[in-house]
Amino acid sequence: MHLDPLAILTAFGLIFLAELPDKTMFASLAMGTRMRPLYVWFGTSSAFIVHVAIAVGAGGLLGLLPGWIVKVVSASLFAFAAFMLLRTGGGDDEDESAPKTVTGFWPVYSTAFMAVFISEWGDLTQITTANLAASNGAWSTAIGSAAALMSVSALALLAGRFIANRVPLKTVQRIGGLCMLGLAIWTVTEIFIG
Repeated sequence: MHLDPLAILTAFGLIFLAELPDKTMFASLAMGTRMRPLYVWFGTSSAFIVHVAIAVGAGGLLGLLPGWIVKVVSASLFAFAAFMLLRTGGGDDEDESAPKTVTGFWPVYSTAFMAVFISEWGDLTQITTANLAASNGAWSTAIGSAAALMSVSALALLAGRFIANRVPLKTVQRIGGLCMLGLAIWTVTEIFIG
């Protein structure tokens, strides 16, 4: 196994920049306002590592997956998350001093893992990782890509926690729900324009 520091930095830089404006970053931010951020990070990071392994190991096979099916499932998950956030974010009779959050490692981990695992199929970062692995080496690309994806998720979760501590929970949930709804609509739109 040969590790090339330049290939690691190249993969990190390209994937980090590509993932910053990505829907997964916004999903992580929204989940981080409602769930324990560390548990969300473990879930998203695990899903990213699986995707990096798949991209590096079988990058050429990604094009065989029916993209519209992946987008429909992804849009459904975003719509469900929007429904949950908007449903619990409404109603003025709720006690603001006792915000309801999803707790427990496994429920949070599995929610975060599945949200990222399903929505990242055929994503630009996965395709870029597969292309980089073909030209820059599998291990170096895998390390750089995984580190970049995990870093973006951590940044989103830190921003989510920062926002949640300064803005009322109901407002954060409504904004998060609207963002998730927007991501669901955008993902459905991609089926028809992409």
